[in-house]
Amino acid sequence: MGVAPALPGPDAESDPAGPGRDHWLRVARETAEDLATDAVARDQAGKPPFDEVARLRESGLLALLVPAGLDGGGAGWPTAYAVVREIAAADGAIGQLLACHYFMSWSAGFLTEPGRAAALERRTAAEQWCWGGGLARQEPAPALARTAQGLVLNGRQSYAAGVLVADRLAVRAVRADTGEPFAVVVDPARQGVVVDGDADPFGQRLAAGGSVEFDAVPVAAADLLGSLAADDDVLSPPTGLLSPVGRLLSVQIRLGMAEGVLAEAREYSRAGRAPWHPDWPAGSPRDPHVLTAYGELTVLTRSASALADQARDAVQAGLERGEDLSYEEYAEISVLVAMAEAAASRAVQETTARALDIIGARSASARLGFDRFWRNARTHTLYEPVTHRLRDVGDYFLNGAHPPFVLPV
Repeated sequence: MGVAPALPGPDAESDPAGPGRDHWLRVARETAEDLATDAVARDQAGKPPFDEVARLRESGLLALLVPAGLDGGGAGWPTAYAVVREIAAADGAIGQLLACHYFMSWSAGFLTEPGRAAALERRTAAEQWCWGGGLARQEPAPALARTAQGLVLNGRQSYAAGVLVADRLAVRAVRADTGEPFAVVVDPARQGVVVDGDADPFGQRLAAGGSVEFDAVPVAAADLLGSLAADDDVLSPPTGLLSPVGRLLSVQIRLGMAEGVLAEAREYSRAGRAPWHPDWPAGSPRDPHVLTAYGELTVLTRSASALADQARDAVQAGLERGEDLSYEEYAEISVLVAMAEAAASRAVQETTARALDIIGARSASARLGFDRFWRNARTHTLYEPVTHRLRDVGDYFLNGAHPPFVLPV
């Protein structure tokens, strides 16, 4: 038995006119293999991932979620989650970049009216747009102000993934007159938009993260995608699914990195380069300490994977229920995703740290690049801390409190 995840079930949301699930999983594996060949060198160079985006664009993965009738891939979220996990196993930063693209591009269509959504999806597919940005709450948030010429966007969005290479940004902004938060689509090439790659993280270097300044950027009515107000009388349960859909992408990134480091460490051990132990020949893969460590980490990762699969199925069922989804059903879905986040966070932090111990002192070699897994995982979990999700799970379990509407960073 390997450490690759069990593939999820049929993708009920896939368009039968599209290429199909098997096609996209094959494309994802081929793209991941390509990214893995130079993952260490690219991580160490730390350049904005224009080349990596070109690889994703050439593979067709950027248009995966666009309906086939709009010239897209015709896939649904179960396939998208599997694709993100496959890419993250090879390169966690590019997995995050792709996950951000999927969430931002899908949110743009999810939040706006059907005609506008179709136009955005068609252009996303036709021009192979890469989306970036973020819809999470920030203080202070960029502000939408009304002038004689119309709405303008002012302020700063701090760290968000994908912004250094994005063709379109999805941004959370607050109406200056009402305080209501909205999702806004912005062309980063527009006058008044300045993208700053000031983040300089020690991990996830290729996630194209940075900050964006907005200086009187004109916002047309069609650029206002929809409200992000969390008040129950404003945000319906179907719209609330925006939160667990996005947060489950973070789960796939973490599991992908955990599975990726275990697979790479396993190949290293099988090649006879395991650390020396006094009771076993040098390089032996039969060291009981090594076997126990692999066993523990495999169980930990597979357990988190099983919980993620349950959360994936619940999210998909919620999307299919549409307007019939109740507040209680939404709360149960959100809590299940929070549980998957907690399990995946523990799995990725333990696997990426303990894999270094399994490999031994050789893991300190920058040439081997094993450290990138730990750096990527730790950086991602710092931006998406798990303590709040555990509190939400406990409050729901003990008091029946519904989790807050929280979007991924």
